Amino acid sequence: MSAKDLVKRIKDEDIQYVDIRFTDPRGKLQHVTVINDEVDEDFLDGGFMFDGSSIAGWKSIEESDMKLIPDTNSAYIDPFYAEKTIAVHCHVVEPDTGETYERCPRSTAMRAEEHLIASGIGDTSFWGPEAEFFLFDDVRYSNTINKVSYEVDAADASWNTDAEYEMGNMGHRPGVKGGYFPVNPTDSAQDLRGEMLSTMKNIGMKVDKHHHEVASCQHELGLVFGTLTHQADELQKYKYIIHNVAHAYGKSATFMPKPIAGDNGTGMHVNMSIWKDGKPLFAGDKYADLSDEALFFIGGILKHAKSLNAFTNPSTNSYKRLIPGFEAPVLRAYSARNRSGCVRIPWAESPKAKRVEARFPDPAANPYLCFSALLMAGLDGIKNKIDPGAPSDKDLYDLPAEELAGIPTVCGSLREALEELEADHDYLLDGGVFTKSQIQGYIELKEEENIAYEHTPHPVEFQLYYSC
Repeated sequence: MSAKDLVKRIKDEDIQYVDIRFTDPRGKLQHVTVINDEVDEDFLDGGFMFDGSSIAGWKSIEESDMKLIPDTNSAYIDPFYAEKTIAVHCHVVEPDTGETYERCPRSTAMRAEEHLIASGIGDTSFWGPEAEFFLFDDVRYSNTINKVSYEVDAADASWNTDAEYEMGNMGHRPGVKGGYFPVNPTDSAQDLRGEMLSTMKNIGMKVDKHHHEVASCQHELGLVFGTLTHQADELQKYKYIIHNVAHAYGKSATFMPKPIAGDNGTGMHVNMSIWKDGKPLFAGDKYADLSDEALFFIGGILKHAKSLNAFTNPSTNSYKRLIPGFEAPVLRAYSARNRSGCVRIPWAESPKAKRVEARFPDPAANPYLCFSALLMAGLDGIKNKIDPGAPSDKDLYDLPAEELAGIPTVCGSLREALEELEADHDYLLDGGVFTKSQIQGYIELKEEENIAYEHTPHPVEFQLYYSC
């Protein structure tokens, strides 16, 4: 859709506002709403000036002017606003040079796609994220000088089998690790998820399914794969719609990787493939009908997995999921169909469907940075012919201790991931996709979160040490 087409649509459909949206370094969607009178072709082509110093991890006050450039192809009608509003995703440029801003996540994704073409390895990459989430009825937390606490609750949660309700307790609810996938009434969120998926379809997103996930109160909707920047946009819309439909139902949705203890955490498996000249690069005659390029791509991801964690698992909470025993892909191994390694080759009959699945990312990730970093690691593997080693077709969750000790792991904490990114990031700099300044700014931003987490007393510490 050209700028001219969008202006015509605004007039023809009597759209009152244009919501220009962008994503900050942490992955949070931000927006500014502009009345229709101000939106013409010059506005859409020239961009919107804003104060970049107000966004954490971006510019300081003395150089704060920045410009949002709308991508008119991303336009869609917002389904939640009372006034008819069309939303459009933007990337950030420097107003004086017109160059993409190095720390803008969407600009990074655009540079990653350009770099793939320039590398000669391929011309298109496809991405299929599978982002899980939890739904709760009540969420309370406190973090003050004398009180640190949280509590979540949901009528359909496993812990409420003996709760007393005014209308009685019907008793139908999944147990711990028992949510995959019973029908209603045990699965009580069928209609809610259905409305989420229908809302996505109605605004033009390509979707295919929805279901209850393994943990109590855990769910997933299915996005059909797309190109890198486009699919990152789609994931931002996915999260936005889930939050808002849940809110309309009186529920709260969260993409935290581990909001409850003792049950499965929330992951975001990422399916990836590269194509060139209309042909799938990953199809071949090697292991699991993969090509050499696909195996080298896996080798790059396994080699750089720990530094990738800084982007694929960017929260302190991420590492409460990446622990053994909860189907967590903590081991740096790969296999066909076997879900216990951090990289899997899903079964596919058609060569066009050949892909690689990274299982360690989670939906706390900024999708633009997550997908870009995974692509850069895979391309580094192809360029340098990094051998992924032999595949593991064993159940890695049940290996003897001595055999388990020989398999490398992903990071165990955000601090470790940031240290690994500091030490291993040259592959991200190739082609100017990421920059040293961007990476350093990202590390400093996430270190603020890490320090807040590490410096705050925890209720478990009171349980363990108060009477020592």
